[in-house]
Amino acid sequence: MSGHSKWSTIKRKKGANDAKRGQLFAKLVKAIEIAARNGGTDPANNASLYQAIQKAKSNSVPNENIERALKRVDGNLETGEIFELSYEGYAPHGVALLINCLTDNKNRTSSDVKATLTKHGGSMGTPGSVNYLFERKAVFQFDKYNDELIDLALNSDCLDILESNQSVTFEFPPSDFKNMNEKFNNNSFVPSNAEIAQIPNVGVVIDMEKFKSVSKLISALEDLDDVQDVYANFDIEEKELEALLSE
Repeated sequence: MSGHSKWSTIKRKKGANDAKRGQLFAKLVKAIEIAARNGGTDPANNASLYQAIQKAKSNSVPNENIERALKRVDGNLETGEIFELSYEGYAPHGVALLINCLTDNKNRTSSDVKATLTKHGGSMGTPGSVNYLFERKAVFQFDKYNDELIDLALNSDCLDILESNQSVTFEFPPSDFKNMNEKFNNNSFVPSNAEIAQIPNVGVVIDMEKFKSVSKLISALEDLDDVQDVYANFDIEEKELEALLSE
C-alpha cells in the first residue's frame, strides 16, 4: 500500500480532536466553494466540484455545510480572490512532498510552508524537483471488502489494487472518478475515502523511528490553514503499520 493510502488509514483510525476536525471541514468547504466559482454549482457538469464534494463526504462533512457553501456561490457572496498554489519539498530521510494550498495571501502561505518545513527538518524544493515522482489518480479506499468488490474493480479500468490487513485501495485514471464512485455506490460499496490524489510512482521505505519525524512534519503542514493536501512518497512495512494502529 502506498504511503498516501497508509497515511489516510492512520488519520482515519486515530481520529481527530474537535479543533482539527473543524479545521478540516473548513478546508474541504473552501475547496468546494473554489471549484463551484471556477466551474459552476452543478456537480454533474463540474468534475472538480463533484470530486470536492465526494472528498468532503468521505470526511463526514455534514450535507448542510456543503449546501451552504454552494448557496454562497449561487448568491455571489464574494470572499476575495483565492489562489491555488503547489509547493515541492522534502521531509527528513529523503521523503518527497507535494503540498497543495488555497490562499488569499501568497506571501503568507509561502512563508508558513517554508518555516514549517525548516522547523521539522525538511526543506523546500525547486519547481519540478519532486513532481515527477507522483501521478494523479482516482483513489477509492475500503475498510471492508470481498471478492465481489474486487471483481467489480477488475472488470473496470482499474490501474492497481493495493491490499493490506486494514483495507483495500483501488486506483483508476482520474477521468474515471465520477463513473467509478457511482458504480461502487450503486452496488452498495461505500468507500471510506474517495478522492483524486497524487500517488507516488517511487516510494522511500522508512522504519517506525523515521516515520515519527516524517509524520510530525506532515501533520504540522496539514495544521496550516492554507494547506489543503500533503502528498508524500514514504512507505512503511505492514507489521509496523499494524503496531502503530494498535497503540
